Amino acid sequence: MTPAALTTEEAGPAGTGEAPVRRLPERAVTPLRGLAGLAGLVAVLEVLPHTGLVSADYLPPASKTLRALWQLLAENTFWTALGDTLTGWGLGLGISVVAGVAVGLVIGSVPLLRAVTASTIEFLRPIPSVALIPVAVLLYGADLRSKLLLVVYAAFWQVLVQVLAGIQDVDPVADDTARSYRLGTWGRLRHVMWPTALPYVMTGVRLAATVALILAVTTELVIGAPGVGHEIAVAQTSGAVPQVYALVLVTGLLGVAVNLVARAVERRALHWHQSVRTDAAAS
Repeated sequence: MTPAALTTEEAGPAGTGEAPVRRLPERAVTPLRGLAGLAGLVAVLEVLPHTGLVSADYLPPASKTLRALWQLLAENTFWTALGDTLTGWGLGLGISVVAGVAVGLVIGSVPLLRAVTASTIEFLRPIPSVALIPVAVLLYGADLRSKLLLVVYAAFWQVLVQVLAGIQDVDPVADDTARSYRLGTWGRLRHVMWPTALPYVMTGVRLAATVALILAVTTELVIGAPGVGHEIAVAQTSGAVPQVYALVLVTGLLGVAVNLVARAVERRALHWHQSVRTDAAAS
């Protein structure tokens, strides 16, 4: 166990006979600070509607929102909608990661191909995915395929750009050394390019996971595809304000969970990398 994992002790002034001061480790202090900030936000949201500054019809107290969330947890329709959202998110993310890594490795390992496709990538990448919503509706209607089209388009670029950056960051000396040892394309890709590009790939996956969730909920909210976003639209139309905030809270919790899982996967995949080892030693 590292010293940082233990509770630290700071000795009192020499000769005073004072007992050492015990301090919590930084690993425990940081989450406590986050929880304190969250508790403060909940308190503000609870008090604010009662002050008259904001109408409770538009911003219900936090306790009322939490009661609405508790009621949603007992409904089968909520869990079905949550499953639809996670299905669209998971499938879209998986497709975009596989496609982004494959296309990125092919383009990045062939300099001519990268030069030819650079302008096309820079033209297509900035196009907002929400601008493709009419196209998705025309092609597939309010279907899972519409959601996948938008999710994959948005998340694919996050992965592709990171993979290309990772391939470009390969040490030329290491690449020349691999060539001098007569390693083929597959050998150089496996032993030289992939270890260098993997940190970039994991960054792309983490970004893509968040973007995929945003697009999944947005698609459900706008075109009515089944999911949490659709439930938000239905609650808003029916005037169920606490349910709207409860469902928005669910999407926020999903975002936090996705980010935590993505970071955990990144740390496990890069356990050998210097950045991860340095963070682990510091904690």
